[in-house]
Amino acid sequence: MTTDPAADLPFYYGSISRSDAEEYLKLAGMADGLFLLRQCLRSLGGYVLSVVWNVEFHHYSVEKQLIGTYCIAGGKSHCGPAELCEFYSKDPDGLVCTLRKPCLRSPDVPIKAGVFDNLRENMLREYVRQAWNLEGEAMEQAVISQAPQLEKLIATTAHEKMTWYHGKIPRQEGERRLYSGAQPDGKFLIRDREESGTFALSLMYGKTAYHYQILHDKSGKYSMPEGTKFDTVWQLVEYLKMKPDGLVTVLREPCVNNTTKQTPVLPSGRRQRTNGYTPPPGVPLGGSKEVTASPPTERQMLPMDCNEFANPYHDPNDLKKFFINRDQLMIDEVELGSGNFGCVKKGVFKTQKGHTDVAIKVLKSENEKLVKEEMMREAEIMHQLSNPYIVRMLGLCEAESLMLVMEMAAAGPLNKFLSTKKDTVTMENIVGLMHQVSMGMKYLEEKNFVHRDLAARNVLLVNQQFAKISDFGLSKALGADDSYYKARTAGKWPLKWYAPECMNFHKFSSKSDVWSFGITMWEAFSYGGKPYKKMKGPEVISFIANGNRMECPPGCPDRMYALMKDCWTYKHEDRPGFVKVEERMRAFHYSISNKTLPEGTADIAEPLK
Repeated sequence: MTTDPAADLPFYYGSISRSDAEEYLKLAGMADGLFLLRQCLRSLGGYVLSVVWNVEFHHYSVEKQLIGTYCIAGGKSHCGPAELCEFYSKDPDGLVCTLRKPCLRSPDVPIKAGVFDNLRENMLREYVRQAWNLEGEAMEQAVISQAPQLEKLIATTAHEKMTWYHGKIPRQEGERRLYSGAQPDGKFLIRDREESGTFALSLMYGKTAYHYQILHDKSGKYSMPEGTKFDTVWQLVEYLKMKPDGLVTVLREPCVNNTTKQTPVLPSGRRQRTNGYTPPPGVPLGGSKEVTASPPTERQMLPMDCNEFANPYHDPNDLKKFFINRDQLMIDEVELGSGNFGCVKKGVFKTQKGHTDVAIKVLKSENEKLVKEEMMREAEIMHQLSNPYIVRMLGLCEAESLMLVMEMAAAGPLNKFLSTKKDTVTMENIVGLMHQVSMGMKYLEEKNFVHRDLAARNVLLVNQQFAKISDFGLSKALGADDSYYKARTAGKWPLKWYAPECMNFHKFSSKSDVWSFGITMWEAFSYGGKPYKKMKGPEVISFIANGNRMECPPGCPDRMYALMKDCWTYKHEDRPGFVKVEERMRAFHYSISNKTLPEGTADIAEPLK
């Protein structure tokens, strides 16, 4: 589930030290351009590229960026470590040379697992089991769908699992434990500093105990004074086992904590560094002892069947603020996409609770007043919506440009994702994602919102298992007594996704969104195919009016195509609503995944209206 994306590369060595990397390169002959890839100790999910040139070693950090891409500082972004290495084999782009020859691991050299690699899976499951009271399939689904957020959270508390971590003990007690038994140079422990809420390192050298404060800066990095910075405490400790970095000696033998059982995934108190992650309502962040309220029954069906899902975006009080201060945003120059309005950039949203990855829609300064009004309207609509399957709007920022700040869905648009992942995405996976879209659309229908631009390009993926509806630029909120919205004039509309009444009479309703959902289903089951091939708008209108519909995509299940055709019922009053659409998506998802249907859900084998 959380496989290292470099695991299949024959020149990837895992969590080896710089000196080990250099030894492997020496054994392989030290040819110019000889290279290998290893795990980076300083940043979570990153790598180090070790290269030989002119009988010298050069080491380049490869950082994992906010949106899941990888880059060497100052270089281009790449979707994975394999693609990055392939690029640098053709273009040095700032390296000392191109990558010419991989230093291949011999069959007797396995990929070395890091400290956190050995803990990750068990810690993820333990967190979900304790904090959310989930078991079995429900637990697995929750872990899969929330892995990106949870992994960072778990990593920052992984030191709690280490034998050298002693918790909140006084300095004198730390010394007593170090002096207990043998006292070799480099014997060490980590403890909490009582007075300041930070960590301290206690270390033996020459039969004397030395104490060092571990600094924790505003960006969340840990370091020794004037030393190298790390994302977590355990990474710092692993590094100090190789280099003293200002200490009197390197860390060698852990002073094992035998006084407490290392069971909590998340301790209570100040060590809950959650990076903005919030569990479901009513569920505390701590271990099982702190769980005072049982989660609602529907929690047993995460993530497919819940009414709510864990929101990774901070305190609810932050979400009530429509306007965001400019100093709360750090904006990257890398663009995620662009359009007539401007562009979307990645960034970080800073609050008292922590730092969170976000996508920022930036209005071009030269854009007309009308575009600004449209963007403001989109923000007002999105701010009213709160659903796990709809991209959350965090707020507006008016600074050098008007900026709409939204939660990050790092895997990108559904159509592009599917077109590049045909070999790894199963039909069951697509059914699951489209069921999530149907739940998001059912929520909009209940709230009397018409999306008007539902398409695979506007379904964004958090990961391969978790979809969210985005782009509410054309959306409208209907009045309490209104069943449809009538546009005064036609605009630059996505006609191939529009129902006949939209094209002919400019009338939009939840039933016209159902038609668009059918087109989106066709795109998904076609792995990102383009609907109606090369037809123009007027040709599509005639094609539909004559009773024609797109054919079933290859390999698409019959029941899914039957639902598509019902979504494409010509008369909107005969078309199913999203309550029926979601029910049929749910029934089919359970029928192919061997899950037990929730009570009250019919196993719908035949199309219903």
